Amino acid sequence: MSLNALRETLPAYAKDLSLNLSSLAGETLLNDQQKWGAFVASAHAAGALPVIKAVEAAATDAGLSPEALTAAKAAAAIMSMNNVYYRATHLLTNKEYATLPARLRMNVLANPGVEKADFELWSTAVSAVNGCGMCLDAHEAELKKHGVTAQQIQTALRIAAVVNAVSQVVAGEAALAA
Repeated sequence: MSLNALRETLPAYAKDLSLNLSSLAGETLLNDQQKWGAFVASAHAAGALPVIKAVEAAATDAGLSPEALTAAKAAAAIMSMNNVYYRATHLLTNKEYATLPARLRMNVLANPGVEKADFELWSTAVSAVNGCGMCLDAHEAELKKHGVTAQQIQTALRIAAVVNAVSQVVAGEAALAA
């Protein structure tokens, strides 16, 4: 399924999401790798299969390399773990947990297979989908060190928000049809 075909499956009540999906696909504040990696990472974080398939097809058609596609998926995978862990240590009243070493493997963070700033951008998008403020702050600070602008970070957040919302609509409609 293409991104346009996905847009056509969205019900009338989600017209704004369809329009936002279209405008973000044409966004130019991010380069194509950054943009399509954010789409892929967000789709994997949101987890709706039709959205994942449409986004991956669009990303591949736009020239996202196999290495970048894998790295975007890796960002979704590692941040799904980290977002739960770090959000929990942040939310617990007992702050002792935040002082303990995580003791979780996170090797992909050091060697993601793409530019570090791109991986950080995708990790930020996934952290937005998963709602981890601690991770959002950490990745945003790292992006600033790499010279990524607030507008570029906002674009990744917008992509995450729209892809997540589209995924929710698709999942909801599929549940109603079952």
